[in-house]
Amino acid sequence: MTDTQHEPFDVDLFVIGGGSGGVRAARIAAGYGARVQLAEEYRVGGTCVIRGCVPKKLMVYAGRFADEFEDAAGFGWEVGTPRFDWATLKARRDAEVTRLEGIYATNLMRAGVEVVADRAVIEDPHTIRLVRSGTRVRARHILIAVGAHPVKEPLIPGAELAITSNEVFELETQPERILVVGGGYIAVEFAGVFASLGTRTTLLHRGDRLLRGFDGEIRQALGEAYAKRMDLRLNTTVHRLDRRDGAICATLHDGSELLVDQVLVATGRRPNVAGLGLETAGITLDAAGAIPVDRFSQTAAPSIYAVGDVTNRAALTPIAIREGHAFADTVFGGKPWAVDHGLIPTAVFSTPEIGVVGHGEEVARRLCGEIDVYEARFRPMKATLSGRDERILMKIIVERASDRVVGVHVLGHDAGEIIQAVGIAVTMGATKADFDRTIAVHPTAGEELVTMRTPSVVKQPVAVG
Repeated sequence: MTDTQHEPFDVDLFVIGGGSGGVRAARIAAGYGARVQLAEEYRVGGTCVIRGCVPKKLMVYAGRFADEFEDAAGFGWEVGTPRFDWATLKARRDAEVTRLEGIYATNLMRAGVEVVADRAVIEDPHTIRLVRSGTRVRARHILIAVGAHPVKEPLIPGAELAITSNEVFELETQPERILVVGGGYIAVEFAGVFASLGTRTTLLHRGDRLLRGFDGEIRQALGEAYAKRMDLRLNTTVHRLDRRDGAICATLHDGSELLVDQVLVATGRRPNVAGLGLETAGITLDAAGAIPVDRFSQTAAPSIYAVGDVTNRAALTPIAIREGHAFADTVFGGKPWAVDHGLIPTAVFSTPEIGVVGHGEEVARRLCGEIDVYEARFRPMKATLSGRDERILMKIIVERASDRVVGVHVLGHDAGEIIQAVGIAVTMGATKADFDRTIAVHPTAGEELVTMRTPSVVKQPVAVG
């Protein structure tokens, strides 16, 4: 850091947003000796900690106990009739979120970051105005890390009767019937949660398969599994919502009606850019309403950077964290580096769970030319005694010319845990030969990834849609 004592700046870095990306950037920058302020108008922790990944995963765990209780009988356990209490889960979940929020705030304080509970607006490339107090802060650098918010799209009559993934955590009682609208991560995960907890769940998606952008066979297999767990309606849209007899009546595109207690719309998210003052700094949004940045997260205004969902590059918490870290290292640590968005391990906490790293089969055929696809479908060992109708699907996609593994896809129990480890190998450029010479851990589901020796029969390419 250069000496800033006599510069006309109050701080070296002002961070707008206290989510995962902003918090990481603030802490790392402060560790390099920067004077850092961070403004958060809601709660420190952002979407992931407060109303996203963490509380949602806790609900996923709660739902999966239903299967565990059923499966126990096949292993000799006598389990009485289980009873689930929504209020207990909500109270315990909310307490954990509050605990984590406190940890985030404490870590910022220990790092020397000044946290301001206020809304921040940009007035020029170096000036921030705090809305509640009216205070103006001059900053050498500004980092925008305000994330995104759920939207109800397309807007239909009665949309105000529906809730989003924000309000779902505020439900005081468990709905007996719920309609979930959408086919992405959030819709799929919450539909799985409510169905597992005993709510009569309808998942409605306008497309012919769930999880656009994922491998076609994974999408198909998840749809088949979900059709057994809930009322899955594909190629379907909602025309309007109305109040009826203390419930919500959803009129579908074909004129049929569905009566439910709650409607959860999870059809997309948009960057939180409204009223941020970007135009005063000469920053123009892209076609998706996001802030354009270069590979080092710098905007059109050289003093202003942006990370996380507000940039719409890859809307995942670990990506926001790495972008924030890279920004701080680059600007304040003298160690410039940029995040590689080309290879991102990820998981969908559906039931069954999905873990993915690299290309799906359809994309790999387009980008890599000739490929080999190794595939295993099998009944997990646990299901042999439990009797559960469950299958695991694993796929390895190999670029034939180089033997490099360009994609691994897992659908089944603990897929997220499996793909985190596999992601290391794929990121390092592992070949199929590397997989083959790895000794299997037996008996596990994961051993299938190192024992598949023969490519599957060449299939007709599955259309991407």
